Amino acid sequence: MAPTRAGARLRLLGTAVLFSTGGAGIKWTTLDAWQVSCFRSGVAALAVWLLVPAARRRWNWRVLVVAAAFALTLTLFVTANKLTTSANAIFLQSTAPLWVLLAGPLLLHERATREDLVFMAVVALGMLLFFVGHDRPQATAPDPARGNLLAVVSGVGYAGVVLGLRWIGRDAEGPAGRRGNDDAVATVVAGNVLACLVALPMALPAPAPHLTDALVILYLGAVQIGLAYLMMSTAMPHVPALEASTILLVEPALNPLWAWLVHGERPAALSIAGGAVIILSAAGKAWWDARRQDRRGAATVRAARG
Repeated sequence: MAPTRAGARLRLLGTAVLFSTGGAGIKWTTLDAWQVSCFRSGVAALAVWLLVPAARRRWNWRVLVVAAAFALTLTLFVTANKLTTSANAIFLQSTAPLWVLLAGPLLLHERATREDLVFMAVVALGMLLFFVGHDRPQATAPDPARGNLLAVVSGVGYAGVVLGLRWIGRDAEGPAGRRGNDDAVATVVAGNVLACLVALPMALPAPAPHLTDALVILYLGAVQIGLAYLMMSTAMPHVPALEASTILLVEPALNPLWAWLVHGERPAALSIAGGAVIILSAAGKAWWDARRQDRRGAATVRAARG
């Protein structure tokens, strides 16, 4: 058991590191946002389909509904990265739990607790810091205000993915929710296919092949999404939810670092502060939820013992 758990932790860490390179990679290409979104998602769909056997199962209407939210998230994240700093794009997308808590009671009939409301307020404060400050345009971030707004909407889309996967998982069949897990993988492929098809008309005519652009797109699709998702899907069953969510927070922490090292990109001080508030509140909520679940489990055991 120990080697399996240790290996799973390393795979999750590798997943977070690969995910974190997306912003710097997107900015490295000379392609516009539509072209990056189209070609990256096309390669990613093919890579996940080849690497993960569960992705080859038949899609159903629920998979397509959630895939539409995923396609929106992918497209807006690429566009936001082209307009604002990588730090702003990833931090504002990380506000997704806020939108999950707001929409959960309506869509899934899941009640928000008092602690959830405190978390929502803290995340909203962190998000507000991005719009109170003023990011100066840079070569890699020519329109921060518009990019920040699109990054927020990307976070809303990602919240839709989270809610959708939870919706799918409720009707999972078979041992350990096998059907729900397979649908989640199928959603990744379907979402990337939809993102590719939506962006395709705007991505044409395709530019003359450029070696650097081609290599970056192959990396973003096959490695940064395809390989990363393969590692994550094989690691998640062996790592507790709190530990997994904490390890995956390496992604928003490293994302601005790669953009700074590769492009010399410097987000504004208030943006860094807002990002820190969002990440720390997400980590704190994950810890609190795990603690609350443990208390409920202990109470159930005591009640069973009489």
